[in-house]
Amino acid sequence: MTTNLRPKYISFDCYGTLINFQMKEKMEELFADRVSPENMKQFTTDFARYRLDEVMGDFRPYDEILCNSVERTCRRWGFECRDNEGLEFYEAVKTWNPHPDVPNALARLAKEYRLVILSNSMNDLIPHSVEKLGAPFHRVYTAEQAQAYKPRLQAFEYMIDQLGCNPEDILHVSSSYRYDHLSADDIGIKNRAFIARGHEPSWPVWGSHEMKDLGGLPALVGL
Repeated sequence: MTTNLRPKYISFDCYGTLINFQMKEKMEELFADRVSPENMKQFTTDFARYRLDEVMGDFRPYDEILCNSVERTCRRWGFECRDNEGLEFYEAVKTWNPHPDVPNALARLAKEYRLVILSNSMNDLIPHSVEKLGAPFHRVYTAEQAQAYKPRLQAFEYMIDQLGCNPEDILHVSSSYRYDHLSADDIGIKNRAFIARGHEPSWPVWGSHEMKDLGGLPALVGL
């Protein structure tokens, strides 16, 4: 569906939206000897919820966020948590690849638009992922730079301030309502695209353009 949407910038969440975020799979691998198959789905869900809770406070390095989240999940279930187990998740992020639909769509978009990343990442972590995306990005912003993780509004304010633009100049793209779309709406970014990757349900009431993968985004902006 082609629209008249012509943003100055297209900003992207990175992990989950562009990069195949495999925290669940890594948790299943590391805890296969401690968590039964029938409990694993809830165990990995709890891990995701603790990660969200951990990023809501003052900024701390992401490896600490992961370590705390693993420890809290284990404590809730009464399982052994091995020393620095969260660091294995941090290192794994560097090896994850883009979703298959991503590189071609980004290449098309980059010909006409300035692309931006706003990621809950660290300065030393994000280059491993950006390199795999293959497209030229105008700017890449991390939680470390913003000193705040999404869904905190401070992260979005940082991006807007750094770009020197208004919220209406941005089209924000993410596969997460919890981390991105609700806060982007609160900060005034009304143009949004929800990529339905399957890890969060659709929430049409928020007015985001929904598509099954990134291949639908060029048409949204007239390409």
